[in-house]
Amino acid sequence: MPEQRSAKRRGSGAKGLSARDVAQRVREDLPDVLGRPIESILGVQRSEDDGWEVTVAVVELSRIPNSTDVLGAYRVTLDSDGELQGYQRQRRYNRSQADED
Repeated sequence: MPEQRSAKRRGSGAKGLSARDVAQRVREDLPDVLGRPIESILGVQRSEDDGWEVTVAVVELSRIPNSTDVLGAYRVTLDSDGELQGYQRQRRYNRSQADED
């Protein structure tokens, strides 16, 4: 997804935020709301209302060994200025669990 890293959408959003800007804002703001650190950014895309949707992985339960950690995949929504609007857990899974895609 190299084009998403530097892609800016001209004329949309007051600040013309890039996907990288949005991912950074989520990394900074969401841990304070959730009370847990973000493990990784799984995806970033524009929403239909010219805002952003970011999918993140969060460690919800740390275990030993860490391959048995329980992670949550969250969809985070932001407005066109990059302000956090809400979040929702989409699924919960063990770190070692492979996707069925």
